[in-house]
Amino acid sequence: MSVRERGDSPLKLLIKTVNNNILVKLKDGSEFIGILEQCDPTMNLVLGDAKEVNETNGELLVNYGKVFIRGSNILFIAINSDKVTFE
Repeated sequence: MSVRERGDSPLKLLIKTVNNNILVKLKDGSEFIGILEQCDPTMNLVLGDAKEVNETNGELLVNYGKVFIRGSNILFIAINSDKVTFE
């Protein structure tokens, strides 16, 4: 059953994911993992305990703490991924 068949829009699904780990890939190719703290209707995100990781091997590049990601820069968001872990 797809997300649309259940009646959940992508934004509603994202709101349900608040306080959980997510992976965010940006249009420039960078990837961040962190705890989704907030999101808004334009999919601007606030990630806590945010880390930039290497997209090929998941290796930690930078530990930022709290970051704001503008929704228009997001390529995709993974909410159920084995890459979304903190080591």
